[in-house]
Amino acid sequence: MANSSPSEAAGAAAREAGAGSGIGRLREIMRRLRDPQTGCPWDIVQDFDSIAPYTIEEAHEVADAIARRDWEELKAELGDLLLQVVYHAQMAEERGLFSFEDVVEATCAKMIARHPHVFGTESRDKTAEEQARDWEAMKAAERAQRGAERVLDGVAAGLPALTRAVKLQKRAARVGFDWPHPGEVAEKICEEARELAAARSTLAQDEIAEEFGDMLFAMANLARHLGVDPEAALRGANAKFIRRFNMMEDELARQGKRPEELDLAQLDALWNAAKAAEKAEKGGRSGGGS
Repeated sequence: MANSSPSEAAGAAAREAGAGSGIGRLREIMRRLRDPQTGCPWDIVQDFDSIAPYTIEEAHEVADAIARRDWEELKAELGDLLLQVVYHAQMAEERGLFSFEDVVEATCAKMIARHPHVFGTESRDKTAEEQARDWEAMKAAERAQRGAERVLDGVAAGLPALTRAVKLQKRAARVGFDWPHPGEVAEKICEEARELAAARSTLAQDEIAEEFGDMLFAMANLARHLGVDPEAALRGANAKFIRRFNMMEDELARQGKRPEELDLAQLDALWNAAKAAEKAEKGGRSGGGS
């Protein structure tokens, strides 16, 4: 290759990176991208901290593709998420921390250990709920072995705030610190809303934000008691808002108008019309109903 032209060398490198298949090929591509001499300048300078936000973003994009039932998009997004795993493992291997094989082996060992009803001799007659409780108990035992002895230790700070709130509340509930009934949580939300309303005229902005956070935390608690994923519920509400607002814009476009040309009362009337139309369409699809 000493006498090869740059284009020939690039072609040979591309063929080398394209050789093989499966996870081995992806790992080789990542190794080449991170090569200090011949790799991509952007990839070379990345580290765990700079890549972590992309990892979170890719996980959200996987969830979004699932919510939209876009299976082709899901295939692509799962590939992007897999790339993040390979990326972090490659950086860890470069620093002598662990290898990709270590990641795989640790995951395999964990899955086997946490599923004794599949890979061991434990009874398979338990319900999904009982197995979920066993899973959490095993996780708690593992945390204790690592020295994480406090009840709330180990709930990742990087989780979406609503999801983390639910996980923190579940941990506290396991030791009896919980509201007995959803109605009591709903009353707490009303209490927090009253405090927030009063705070608007008497507190500084940071204190108002604290009161608002308390109300959101209580809302997440009610979601947990009702068996609702608050992140999924809010994503659904966002999607509904977009649908109905788009319907408003479409109607205005048919009239040759734009939203900013109307006052709030007119916009509210259009919103109610869009809401009624959507409910009527939904009722028609389900064969009736309100």
